Amino acid sequence: MKGLFTLIACLALLGIAGNAPAADKAQRKLQHVVAFKFKSGVTPEQIKAMEKEFRALKDKIPGIIAFEHGTDNSPEGKAKGFTHCYILSFKDEKSRNDYLPHPEHKAFGKIVGPLLEDVFVIDFWAN
Repeated sequence: MKGLFTLIACLALLGIAGNAPAADKAQRKLQHVVAFKFKSGVTPEQIKAMEKEFRALKDKIPGIIAFEHGTDNSPEGKAKGFTHCYILSFKDEKSRNDYLPHPEHKAFGKIVGPLLEDVFVIDFWAN
């Protein structure tokens, strides 16, 4: 009988743990990380103008809750030529999925595209 109670207790805990990610998801942010490697010859003024347009997406596209950016300063030397990083925080996956094909995002792509040698994108739920 003791073994049965232990099994029931374990199953109950698993049930609670299994629901935890959904509950935690409401308190987490979906992070959309974008790193740019610019073509040689792109000027600081061009980058500044592009960043102004990128930052403006927060006010143009619903669901973006934060926009942060910075330049690489890692002493490890592993940036592989990517110099600028941008992090957009979304309230949920739907907001991120709506952002990707949004006309304002597409218009921004036409601004930044000619400046880039390469781009790296990764999304994750911040813990």
